[in-house]
Amino acid sequence: MRSFPSNANAVIVGASGGIGAALLASLGQDPGFATIHALGRSFENGAREGRIQQHHLDLTDEATIQAAAQRIAGPIHLLIVATGTLHGAGRMPEKTYRAMDASALLETFRINTIGPALVAKHMLPLLPSAGRGIFAALSARVGSITDNRMGGWHGYRASKAALNMILLNLAIEAARRNPDTICVGLHPGTVDTELSRPFQRGVPDGKLFTPELSASRLLSVIDELQPTDSGHVLAWDGATVPP
Repeated sequence: MRSFPSNANAVIVGASGGIGAALLASLGQDPGFATIHALGRSFENGAREGRIQQHHLDLTDEATIQAAAQRIAGPIHLLIVATGTLHGAGRMPEKTYRAMDASALLETFRINTIGPALVAKHMLPLLPSAGRGIFAALSARVGSITDNRMGGWHGYRASKAALNMILLNLAIEAARRNPDTICVGLHPGTVDTELSRPFQRGVPDGKLFTPELSASRLLSVIDELQPTDSGHVLAWDGATVPP
């Protein structure tokens, strides 16, 4: 990636997921990064393979986020939160408001909104105080309020919209410390992962991406980011997603 200094450090939260693993593999092939920190629930603290160092992190447990941040220490030039939830453990997207359930809504917000916010709380201070630093979190086009034409999927839509507001707040605050810090949401498209698998039937031809293709496109978007992009959500093709 051309926009980062040589021997840069990257962090991927959710590096064992479909998109996260693809991002990790792609960055692992980029000689410009000195260390890529892979964070996830299944990783062992301190395990290292080449330039990739693993850290345990549970997005729903702030203590593990704080501990991972302390072990990494910084500086972090690229921080990507590649996590998200849409369904699981008896929880599916709501087709109607009648299906809304408090525990399901809370779980969706814990992972899609609160988790990335807590990662920012503990790791944004590790970004450079001068020069380029990027915090990116996977968002979704359905988190756009102005683009919502169909309704439904209440918890997922609302949690991603809330994430987008958090990212805008982070962008405003981070710029006071370093105007070259960029905080963005990334819409990866519809990717062939466990998250989208039950909902792929209606995806148009050519619009279901492999994790590897999505990761490659997202990294290209990241490489082209400018400070004026901070606070926005950008899609895999570089287009700005409406708020």
